[in-house]
Parts: sequence; C-alpha cells; structure tokens
Amino acid sequence: MANKDYYYGTGRRKQAIARVRLYPGQGKITVNDKAFEEYFHLGTLRFIVMQPLEATNSNEKYDIIVNVHGGGLSGQAGAVRHGIARALVEADAESNKAALKKAGFLTRDSRVKERKKYGLKKARKASQFSKR
Repeated sequence: MANKDYYYGTGRRKQAIARVRLYPGQGKITVNDKAFEEYFHLGTLRFIVMQPLEATNSNEKYDIIVNVHGGGLSGQAGAVRHGIARALVEADAESNKAALKKAGFLTRDSRVKERKKYGLKKARKASQFSKR
C-alpha cells in the first residue's frame, strides 16, 4: 500500500459536514477553493477554526484544504474545527490527542434543530392562549 502524503479528518456540526486534508507545509488554509479569510469573514469564525491549531502549536506546520457544505457559516466553522482536530490526531496522536481532547475539540457537538410538532407553529412556539 502506498504511503499517503496527507492526513484526513471529517468534522460535523449541525447540518454542516467538513472534509479536511492536512499536508505538510507553511500554514496556508483553503476552504472550498477560496482563501480562509475570504470564506470566513467574521473574526470569531476564524478564531473557532484556528483553535485546534493553536492548542497543538501547529499553526505553521500544515497546509489545510477543506471542502465544507451544508448548514450556515457558524455550523461550517464548527465542522471545520472538528475536522482539523481529527486530522491532527491522525497526524500525530501521541502529542496532539491529549491537548485536543482536554479542550473538547474531538467531541462532536450533537445539538441540532428540534423538529416541529403538530399543533404548534415551531418546535415549541404555540399560539397565544386565550380563555375565551
């Protein structure tokens, strides 16, 4: 079997799914064929994506290519963070896994939108009660 030249991780959050590949490199991040800063405009979303790299001091070690679809930008940022964390564990488990697990980046956030119930307007929103 040939030795692959990248590390892979899949991340999920809400309806978003991110497929992450880590290549040895200088720290360039590409999301859906766009620059990282161009895809995630808000600083908070960039911060979320960079968290696993900062936790393991891997900012300049890897070039990252991400394909992400589904959900909104916030969910996509969470999915990318989850995928990067999983790929970092695959790259170097003994040094990265403890720090990432302690920070909670390896746990899939299972919170999703609750389904709408019959007789209600949304999942929990009901029409205003009136006695008469």
